[in-house]
Amino acid sequence: MHCPFCQQPDTRVIDSRLSTDGEQVRRRRECVECGERFTTYEQAELNIPRLVKQDGNRVPFVEEKLRAGMMRALEKRPVSSEQIEEAVSRIKHNLMAAGEREVSSRKLGDWVMDELLQLDQVAYIRFASVYLDFGDVSAFREVIDRLEKQRAPRSKS
Repeated sequence: MHCPFCQQPDTRVIDSRLSTDGEQVRRRRECVECGERFTTYEQAELNIPRLVKQDGNRVPFVEEKLRAGMMRALEKRPVSSEQIEEAVSRIKHNLMAAGEREVSSRKLGDWVMDELLQLDQVAYIRFASVYLDFGDVSAFREVIDRLEKQRAPRSKS
């Protein structure tokens, strides 16, 4: 770390502490040349991959767009804000854990579908109707039938 006062490239760490939220490390440093002291903050930089749309365009991941899409599907449904935030968090974790520079928007949509299925079946159908681009009522019926088949074995237990 260069000294901000004399630009000397050699400084030493006097003290290191975690910030109150545990997301940053606060370091007290001293320049070995001029003796001035200063503070630096260090935090992990996690890169979220870019999304590759179906038309080949590459766009940055925007958490607010993800949240807005999920909120639209979950509108007037009995799902808490905390549950939605946890789902958004899991999706972001999946993106970062993919370890790729780019992820297809289709894969992101599949993760959203998985989360919505766990949260609320009506929201799942709402999102699926747009995401899967249902052409007619029979496509709706197929998804609903599949949901009912998945649900039936659980209710017998």
